[in-house]
Amino acid sequence: MTRAKHGPALRVLQLTDPHLMADPSGALLGVNTRDSLDAVIALAHRESPSPDLILATGDIAQDGSEAAYQAFAHRLESFNCPTAWLPGNHDDVDVLNSVIQGTESALRQRVMGGWHFIQLDSSVRGKVHGELTENELAFLTSALTGEPDLPTVILLHHHPVDIGCGWMAEIGLRNRQAFWQVVDRFAQVKIVLWGHIHQEYEGLRKDVRLLATPSTCIQFERGSRQFSVEALAPGYRWFNFFPSGEFETGIHRAEDFVYDLDADSTGY
Repeated sequence: MTRAKHGPALRVLQLTDPHLMADPSGALLGVNTRDSLDAVIALAHRESPSPDLILATGDIAQDGSEAAYQAFAHRLESFNCPTAWLPGNHDDVDVLNSVIQGTESALRQRVMGGWHFIQLDSSVRGKVHGELTENELAFLTSALTGEPDLPTVILLHHHPVDIGCGWMAEIGLRNRQAFWQVVDRFAQVKIVLWGHIHQEYEGLRKDVRLLATPSTCIQFERGSRQFSVEALAPGYRWFNFFPSGEFETGIHRAEDFVYDLDADSTGY
């Protein structure tokens, strides 16, 4: 954790991988994904009231349905702050974009509290792994070039580094070298933040903090060679961003959420 006390903090929450479905009773490995999201949101309201921004980093819907995205949008209304959505491998990009079209949630970059937030689409239609197209890499380069003096957070769905989880090695960001070739040119990048891996992760690459966050539904077992889940509570990540370019962050889990996890599943 990096702490600072230089000016008021921008309070930001990350919610990731809720895997909602059109059916309100839809479950993932025995966990009702709407109920688990509701438990995490209730926790966020208790622990992190009045955030300034919500980051939703993909796999918002398990079935790509408009009803699932509308259910997510409805739940986020309770925060009364801007939200940023980006797609994951389970999302239908066209349907997702149709739901947020014309709203702040569709913005690809924004400046708030002296920080620059850039959203990338790493989804590949019909595939589990991620990749950044040439257009996405050009967008990233342009966005970073345009705000050279602001500390920057880059958001994407797929993990751009090895996380020590064997079965996920092939379903992360495939062209990560091209991604880092861009990032390495810009000293203002402070954080790369993602979802997809359904577990907490913290690392450091040069001076860039690498962060991932528990899903709001099921959790994948850390360090596993094959697909495996573990009975950890769903959660979210919080940030305090300071104008100085420093920040603090942590994870909160909805420990009071009761669920019956199918721990013997070999996939989802």
